[in-house]
Amino acid sequence: MLRFAVIVGCLSFAATASGCGPVLYMVNLSGAQHAVEEARQAGGPQRAPYEYHFALEHLRKAQEFAGTAEYQDAVDMASVAEDYGNRAREIARGQANASPR
Repeated sequence: MLRFAVIVGCLSFAATASGCGPVLYMVNLSGAQHAVEEARQAGGPQRAPYEYHFALEHLRKAQEFAGTAEYQDAVDMASVAEDYGNRAREIARGQANASPR
């Protein structure tokens, strides 16, 4: 009986843990998409092209990994995309504020 309970417990944990990948990916993807979009609106493609395109390509790669159910890789790529999207936004805003009007 104890052995059965341990097996059921392990299977329940595995089923629950395996369901977290898509949730974590969606949370990270949302932040990454928001950061890249804000960078685009701030002029990232022109003012911070390296950071902006680096973020954009990592976002695309995150979506590609998620499409093949490689959620940990997708989360990692989305995290990098969000970081570089935020960098691009800040650089673009800084250059916009520094430019003469």
